[in-house]
Amino acid sequence: MTILTDQRIILTGATGGIGIELAKQLVVQGCKLGLVSRSNEKLEQLAASLSSDANKLCLISADINTSDGRQTIIDQMLKSFDGYDMLINTAGIMDFTSLLEQSDERIEAVLQTNVIAPMLLCKKVLPYMLAQNEGHIVNVGSTFGSIGFAWFTSYSTSKFALRGFSQALRRELAETDIKISYIAPRAVRTSLNSSAVYDMAKEVKMNMDKPDFVAKQIIRSIIKDHKEKYLGFPEALFVRINAILPGLVDKATRSQNKAAKKYIS
Repeated sequence: MTILTDQRIILTGATGGIGIELAKQLVVQGCKLGLVSRSNEKLEQLAASLSSDANKLCLISADINTSDGRQTIIDQMLKSFDGYDMLINTAGIMDFTSLLEQSDERIEAVLQTNVIAPMLLCKKVLPYMLAQNEGHIVNVGSTFGSIGFAWFTSYSTSKFALRGFSQALRRELAETDIKISYIAPRAVRTSLNSSAVYDMAKEVKMNMDKPDFVAKQIIRSIIKDHKEKYLGFPEALFVRINAILPGLVDKATRSQNKAAKKYIS
């Protein structure tokens, strides 16, 4: 069981929907937060909304997609908190479109932001964690990383990869006291979704959770040291079914895929 009080946490995607709610709830837990976003203005707005001692907040304006940005995160955490105990990767981007309509550049951007950058940031934080033989890396994925959804091809691919990375790294670090968690919400009501996604979700009756609820579940999973956690029913059940009988899920989603196609850009 993890005690969060005074934990020094790097939170990427801090000004996104889930990130904001995580920041609010982690502050209540007494954590020291390194809030990471590319927008300094949004970071300042977030900090102003948090009821926390300013000494427990470190605003880190950095792009996780760049080597300089990742180094800035490490440098700022060392300067503000003399280190870090946990990394929570929530930053991500998503497109709702057909593969043929998605540009090559955008496919690369989705994989870069959702997979490569988190991997490289994990690599960046590991030397310090290994030196103290303690730490926790939390990768926030998606049920789309266990069930490949039509019209979300690059996003699903990126989350499948993040899940595989988390599993492989956990096994690589099995002889250490560093914990690796992969926590997968179902669809979440955030600005990541376009209006077309919401219209599609309404027609196909897709379940969508509010960010504050998802943040609460993520924190609960962190406290309970879950290695892998899938949030939401029946989606968590579908994850298991898809792993064993993907053909059954192919049939079950066929009509939904046809309905969703009307909304793709």
